[in-house]
Amino acid sequence: MTRPKLNRHLVLEHITQTPDGSGGYLREWAVLGAHWAQIAAGTGREASGPAAPLSRVAYRITVRAAPDGSDARPKAGQRFRGHGKIYAIHAVAQSSAGQRYLTCQATEETVV
Repeated sequence: MTRPKLNRHLVLEHITQTPDGSGGYLREWAVLGAHWAQIAAGTGREASGPAAPLSRVAYRITVRAAPDGSDARPKAGQRFRGHGKIYAIHAVAQSSAGQRYLTCQATEETVV
């Protein structure tokens, strides 16, 4: 078992909704905490976008595990932000490197 090299600083964020006063909601990303991570790129593919083709790359992001129920534990639907990139988290599982680590399956999003 090889220990992951946690050499990238990422911020974990989750979406919040607040009433906008007109019957709708404002969606904003709130910071939950910071993680040191190892990021490994997977295979890429081309997808159709509304105006132009999009490049989609899957990433495997390994972080230290946090207890179940903790705000610091990543979940699907949240995202990591760091180094000018945003990684949308799709799934989280126990890492093959041991119980002390979690592996997040994510894709990179374009910063707008």
